[in-house]
Amino acid sequence: MDLKQWAAASVVAAASLGVAQAQGTQPGKLSNNVLRIGVLTDISGVYADISGKGAVEAVKMAVEDFGGSMFGKPIEVVFADHQNKADVGAAKAREWYDGGVDMINDLANSGVALAVAGVAKEKKRHAIVNNASNVGVTNAQCSPYTVHYAYDAYSLAHGTGKAIAEAGGDTWFFLTVDFAFGIGLEQQVGDVVRANKGRVVGAARHPLGTTDFSSYVLQAQASKAKIVGLASTGNDTINAIKAANEFGITKNQKLAALLLWIQDVHALGLPTAQGLQLTNAWYWDMNDESRAFAKRFQQRVGGQMPNMAHAGDYSSTMHYLKAVQAAGTDDPDAVSAKMREMPISDMFTKAGKIREDGRMVHDMYLWEVKSPAESKGPWDYLKPVKTIPGDQAFMPLAQSSCYLVKK
Repeated sequence: MDLKQWAAASVVAAASLGVAQAQGTQPGKLSNNVLRIGVLTDISGVYADISGKGAVEAVKMAVEDFGGSMFGKPIEVVFADHQNKADVGAAKAREWYDGGVDMINDLANSGVALAVAGVAKEKKRHAIVNNASNVGVTNAQCSPYTVHYAYDAYSLAHGTGKAIAEAGGDTWFFLTVDFAFGIGLEQQVGDVVRANKGRVVGAARHPLGTTDFSSYVLQAQASKAKIVGLASTGNDTINAIKAANEFGITKNQKLAALLLWIQDVHALGLPTAQGLQLTNAWYWDMNDESRAFAKRFQQRVGGQMPNMAHAGDYSSTMHYLKAVQAAGTDDPDAVSAKMREMPISDMFTKAGKIREDGRMVHDMYLWEVKSPAESKGPWDYLKPVKTIPGDQAFMPLAQSSCYLVKK
């Protein structure tokens, strides 16, 4: 299916889906006789492989598994490409909310996520962030209507960053993508390094979508820092790792890929990526439930495995739908209360809980990329290192600046 055909099929108003539909037909009320979910994501840019079509399909899967309808009325899914531009994302969110979209999901790109969170607060409509890391989502831009679901910069810093710092990585130089995501991640990891009596000796900031990393890698090499922290993701991280290997930086310095996705490992190949540590909330080969979801997802998207954000898109959409059902209405305040009241136990997490600041707290995991000899086949890329309990993985409420947090 080409992009035009896929786009034409992007609106899903699911018809009867047999027994599964029963859970969506209890008495209740929808404001516009439809429940509409928007997936605002990167379909054509540097994050397309880690969000994009996969994010849309994950949300569609949740809607279909829920039953396709709510209180006998259709659930629709629409999508748009925010082009990694905060103003484009905010404008689309405003248009969607004014046009009857009840919840926006995915929100790859921290700049976009922060902008949409602001619109969600203004319009009193729901936004769920699964594919962006900036902790401002649950601090300066917090509201009763925005949830930060899969991961954030604090959890990445207290996973990969902390593990490397505690293992002797006491001097760091950052290669940082120059917008809210990279800057926030650099700051969080830098705080962890300093808390472990280490030093940040410098940083080089590069534009989003950089293909030539030679000058940045040479700056990192000249710093003589033990650790070169890659505060980027997607194609930026892939290109940075390739350049670091080409310039021989890995002979004397260690790379810390602070947000590495399974799609990135796949693109790099195990010979290049082996030994890298990464923090993720979820991995497709964790258990029977994750493997079953991954198999279904893989069949729908043309062969790739889902990542933690895709799994979060599915899980958070299902949680939202269950909250609407439990509230008996799509009224945003009633749904927000139910989302925070109801625990989350599914293939994404067994002990999830949304706090008052909108942070969904759950365990995170430190992984290491396997060597080619350790891998049993395609997409068998990660081995577990340790579990990071949810109460340690995410920023304590005592440190939150969210106005909803009582202190």
